[in-house]
Amino acid sequence: MPSPSADAPSAYPATGDPAPADWRDYPPLRLPRILEVALTQMVEHGYDATTVRTIAREVGVTVPALYYHHANKQAILAALLDHAMDMVTRHLDAALTAAGDDPVRRLTAAVEAIALYMAHHRELAFLDSERRALTPENLQHYVRRRDHVDRALGAAIEDGCTAGVFGTPVPDEARRAILSMCQGIASWYRPDGPKTPAQTAQDYVRIALASVEYRALP
Repeated sequence: MPSPSADAPSAYPATGDPAPADWRDYPPLRLPRILEVALTQMVEHGYDATTVRTIAREVGVTVPALYYHHANKQAILAALLDHAMDMVTRHLDAALTAAGDDPVRRLTAAVEAIALYMAHHRELAFLDSERRALTPENLQHYVRRRDHVDRALGAAIEDGCTAGVFGTPVPDEARRAILSMCQGIASWYRPDGPKTPAQTAQDYVRIALASVEYRALP
């Protein structure tokens, strides 16, 4: 079987996994061995300093054997980032479906789902910082998928402003601030810290609601 091109859309295969039964449940990460080792190496050393030879050695295969599964290091990064977006979007979409039409519940659910992901899967979330290493085509695909998360937050905020429950005069800036602060969880959260992922997510929901100047209607 020929290896896929590093720049081909097939570098981002759809998993076909169903929506989670409980969108708040983030089970331990399960990756094919090559991707598991590559993730560890990229988090510890960065994309540029990680080599295919090192990944192959840690996996226990030859470089040609690794290339049978992934065309090159670019394709490995692309596959990892796509796995990340698969996970985020499945949980986010399930959370939004459960929230219904109410903008407050939608924003709350979206922030909670994103924050839980960042806390539970910090290493995978960290790879967003390596998107600069993607080829233009792969980057375009990744940004398009990540924009799905951005649009979900933006739509909830805009609808809340229209309904009069959010008072922020700068909804776009609020959206960017909320997404940025949620992404920051991956850089500081520690499982052995004082708070659980669920507690951290609830803290960030409160901060997000304050950011959009939430005011309950009488």
